[in-house]
This record gives sequence, structure tokens and C-alpha cells, in this order.
Amino acid sequence: MLSIDMTERKIRLTTEAFRERAALDTAVSRALLRQVSDGAEPETLRLYMPADVVAFGPQDTRADGYPDAVAAARSGGFEAVERLAGGRAAVFHRETIAFSWTMPDSSPRADVMARFEETADIMMRALRRLGVDARIGEVAGEYCPGQHSVNARGERKLMGVGQRLIRNAAHVGGVVVVGDSRRIRDILIPVYDALGIGWLPQTVGSIEDELGGADYGAAAQAILDEFAGRYELYEGTLSPETLRIAETLEAEHIAP
Repeated sequence: MLSIDMTERKIRLTTEAFRERAALDTAVSRALLRQVSDGAEPETLRLYMPADVVAFGPQDTRADGYPDAVAAARSGGFEAVERLAGGRAAVFHRETIAFSWTMPDSSPRADVMARFEETADIMMRALRRLGVDARIGEVAGEYCPGQHSVNARGERKLMGVGQRLIRNAAHVGGVVVVGDSRRIRDILIPVYDALGIGWLPQTVGSIEDELGGADYGAAAQAILDEFAGRYELYEGTLSPETLRIAETLEAEHIAP
């Protein structure tokens, strides 16, 4: 079990994962966002090992090549899902750390940049704890580009992040690549080709690439330590009602 230091603002921590039903994982984040908005669930941080997934954004689903991109993902051994937060297609696999931070906010749109900046800072500092020369900012030619990506040495993307807003709540979600960056490159080449997206495969990186090796548990703990330095984390589980709602939404996140 991950160790947790205690400080001020309380955030429930869960490492629950749904690797056998990849679309359910996305649906859980969506259901939790609704529940937090309604005051039925507390602010929650999910930090977990995901399934092998290519997660497509809304812009991807409107591309002419979307069916071919979905087929390429599945033929490469990845499930294809339609994600909660924006951006272009991103890859999750069992050597990545998925994170989902859901919080109440009466003015969620006003705080978009503050949430991006804090999340990027947390992840950058966590990677620096491990010895990575981590920096905030988009690498030219990176996949699923964003100004709040975290990179290594200004050359390889290690973390991507997106947001979803609804009334009175916000979801910040993304992925940190611990190892096996080759799988990300290999699957995104045909996926991005089908979508007509130009990018540079050499910008995909991982903690393992930077350090010559990586320990998954140590990477997850570094992220937790950064959160615990700012907030009071307590362990918990998602409510049965949230899981029930997620099951009703699951089919909507399975790519056709």
C-alpha cells in the first residue's frame, strides 16, 4: 500500500482500476464528476494502472479517418475508447500511471488555467524527485499536444493532461509514462496516420528512457508525495451508486 503524509485540504484517494473493462474506467470518471457536482461524492484523486487503451478525443471522432484509426488501435492490441477530457488520441498501457482528479468548483471555467498549472507543477516535481530533468511545456511535434505537458529535457513528452468541466465540478485527467515508450510510438504511428495528424514519434518518452530503468511503485509514490505535500489525502473507495451510474454510461465510451 502507498504511504500517505497528512496536511490540510482533504482529498479522497483511490487506486481502484477497471482494466478488464476499459470503457468502464472512463465512465467511472464521468459518473464521479456528476456525483461530485451534485455533492454526493467528495473531492477524489484516482491514481492507478490502466488497461491498454487508445483514448480518442472529440476532434478525433469527427475525422474522416476515425474508423480506420479505431481499427488500427484494436489490431495493435489496444482497446479504443472515447475519452472524457479533450485533446487528440492518447495512449494508456500497464507501464503508465493514469490519474483522475475530480473536485467541486462553483466557477469551474474561471479556474481552468490554475488547475492545469498546479497539475503540471505536481507532476514535474514528482518526476524531478525520481531524478528526471522534468520541465513544463509542449515539445514540438509531440502527440496530443498541450502547453501543460511535462517533458524531459525539452525533448520527450512524459505526461499529458486534459480537463472536463460541468456545473459545479471539474475533472483533471491524464497519464504519466513510466516505461515501454516504444508501444506508444508503435501504436500511434498508424492511428495518427489514419487521423491525418502530423507529429514526431521521437518525442515520445518515459521515465525508463531517461533513467535507464524505472520502478512503477516509486513513480506512483513520488506523485502521491507531491499531492500529500499540498493536501490531506485519505484512502477510500467509490460509492456503489457511482459505479452503478458508470455502468449505465459505459457503452457511450466504447469507440464504434
